[in-house]
Amino acid sequence: MGLVAITGANSASGLEILREGSDSFIACVRSERAEAQLPGGVRRARIAYDDPASMDRALSGCSAVVHLPGVLIEGPGSSYRDANVVPAESTIAAALRAGVQKFVLVSAVGADEHSRNAYYRSKGHAERLLRDSGLSYTIVRAPLVLGPATEGGLALQRNARGARARLLGGGQHLQQPLDLRDLANGARRAAEPEIAPKQVLEFVGPEAISERELVERAARELGHDVQIRSLPISWVRGALRLKGLFGGLGFSVDALDVITDDTTRDPEPARAALQVELTDLEETIRYSVAE
Repeated sequence: MGLVAITGANSASGLEILREGSDSFIACVRSERAEAQLPGGVRRARIAYDDPASMDRALSGCSAVVHLPGVLIEGPGSSYRDANVVPAESTIAAALRAGVQKFVLVSAVGADEHSRNAYYRSKGHAERLLRDSGLSYTIVRAPLVLGPATEGGLALQRNARGARARLLGGGQHLQQPLDLRDLANGARRAAEPEIAPKQVLEFVGPEAISERELVERAARELGHDVQIRSLPISWVRGALRLKGLFGGLGFSVDALDVITDDTTRDPEPARAALQVELTDLEETIRYSVAE
């Protein structure tokens, strides 16, 4: 495998990819603040998705690209289109100009360009752009990703460290958490030309579990029990719809539906295609909440 460009390299997923074999990667980031988060010694490039010249400089000489996720919760300047579609479109165009051999898109379980959910729709749109590009690709759809610095891991820490936790719907929805280290390993493998070409893989963890049980197991790992209280989803949805009448971004009904969707997939097809081993959920929980 030659040089691999990692977009969003300062994210938890990007930093984990860079932990092994950093000489093989070029870390692509958009700001001085993001660049400061990169490990020392790693090759880096400052990019702007609306500046083709910066994209061309970053991808010059690269054999592959790993394009990492955008946003689930919209904010100023980071709508679903701005964060999930436009960067993918720009990076695909640059990869075509650079003649890269493989493009890896880390997407989301549930991505569907025809979905009524705006988040899933944006992820599906990015996937279609890649499938139609003519590039050799692997699309890796990830579920909730757990690790010390992931959004999912930080939320698990908050819920598990206290005596009480309030969860949407009492935490009855099913998740299939993927260890951050497994995601990074899978993305590195997918960047190899011969691994899963032109495949869409649902790369989920080995065990489906309710959020409630996940928090309870994390609390026990920290040496105590946690009392779970329910936050009615219907109340939250109603409040968000009312908020939406007045415009504005932030946590939305679309994000709520993504968070509370059940995830139950067979982990074996993606595991086998990527030729990786999955971390046991108990170890992932321990890794995510370690002091």
